[in-house]
Amino acid sequence: MRKKFTMAAVVAGLGLSTVTAPPATAASDDTIVTFTIDSGDLTINAPDSVDLGSVASDATSISGPMGPVTVTDKRGVLNGSWTATAISTDFTTGAATPPETVPNINVTYTPGAATATTGTGTFTPGPGGIINVPRVAFTGTDLVGDNSATWNPTLTITIPDGRVAGTYTGTVTHSVG
Repeated sequence: MRKKFTMAAVVAGLGLSTVTAPPATAASDDTIVTFTIDSGDLTINAPDSVDLGSVASDATSISGPMGPVTVTDKRGVLNGSWTATAISTDFTTGAATPPETVPNINVTYTPGAATATTGTGTFTPGPGGIINVPRVAFTGTDLVGDNSATWNPTLTITIPDGRVAGTYTGTVTHSVG
């Protein structure tokens, strides 16, 4: 006589058991995470003082480097820009009478190329020129994130006829915005 085997009998004979499926839905809980990058400052730093030296009383001009000027941009911008400018006062000695004054119309600023830059962007020297009014010294454009630019401008002062001997003092102001 022949015996018939069913599949259940084979599974039971092999010691196998049936597996139950996991539940059709599982629980989950999302957490939204945020953080902030704070915006910093846009600053400009220039030397506190510069001595261009001395010239003879018959000289027509004096010229020299002012030292490093640096714009530091910690604003963390996207497609940002800044423009640095320079302006000068008159240079005077003694009582600042006309023969003791070199007017700021005689002061020329030449920014020169960048001596150092950091970050992403385009850094361009201004055209230079007479700084009796604010003139573009340097620009930063297409800026992404933090950046900086440093340059070493040359100041040239044309000395008008009839100026007296003495130590002349004036102020060059750099601004950035």
